[in-house]
Amino acid sequence: MRGCSLEGAKIDERGFGYTMKILSGKYKLIILYWLEEYTVLRYGQLKRTLGNITHKMLSETLKELEADGLIIRKEYPQVPPKVEYRLSDKGASLIPILDAMCDWGENHKPTA
Repeated sequence: MRGCSLEGAKIDERGFGYTMKILSGKYKLIILYWLEEYTVLRYGQLKRTLGNITHKMLSETLKELEADGLIIRKEYPQVPPKVEYRLSDKGASLIPILDAMCDWGENHKPTA
């Protein structure tokens, strides 16, 4: 793979390993996809959009994405609390990769 030589290094010490580490998880790619689609989403909107996800799983996934610098969390000081999420520049830089994955899936999915 271009730029991902594995010679003499553990996979987690390479770019591919880093990418897989920050994107691993059932919902991370889906959250990034929806944030690209809608630009800004509130917590409740994300929960409804994702369907069958628990509060704990969504909360942990959003914290991981924020810690990795892929999304930006904005909290408004009001009652009830209002929190919005959007892609960071780093997160937005993944969108061409997600688009390529989408194209690959469309071209290789089984036909019914």
